[in-house]
Amino acid sequence: MIRNRMKEHRARLGLKQEELAKLVGVRRETIGNLEKGRYNPSLVLAWNIAKVFGVPIEEVFTVEPDGPAEHS
Repeated sequence: MIRNRMKEHRARLGLKQEELAKLVGVRRETIGNLEKGRYNPSLVLAWNIAKVFGVPIEEVFTVEPDGPAEHS
């Protein structure tokens, strides 16, 4: 599962979802769905969002395991 801190970084810069969407070339709905965890970004989109925020990609997006790993 990919978790994100987009809303926090967007608030820090005073950006609305629509403004961020225009900066990275997607629809506002895409930004909303990303923030709610309904959609995982492509690597390029994640990179572009982090670039707008001026932080490393790892400060915006983190990968967490879905559950305990099963061993066969």
